Amino acid sequence: MVSGSARVRNKNGIHLRLAGELVKAATKFQSNITVSKDGQGVDAKSILGVAGLGAECGAELVFSVDGADEERALAHLIDLVDNEFAKETN
Repeated sequence: MVSGSARVRNKNGIHLRLAGELVKAATKFQSNITVSKDGQGVDAKSILGVAGLGAECGAELVFSVDGADEERALAHLIDLVDNEFAKETN
């Protein structure tokens, strides 16, 4: 099991479309992935769970990943939140 964190830098936070993108990315991996905000953890492959976190700009998301491709999954999800989501202007 590996874990790591990313800071939400998108000014609109993780809104529904970005939550969908995060879930889509997570489902590409075999590993079990949990994402947490303020101690509340949800399945990163669940759109309702991810959207329900209410991750606003500045929130820290913690990913816990367990499985065969855990290192790749963690690196990809952290990059997605830290870099790709930050580029969006909507």
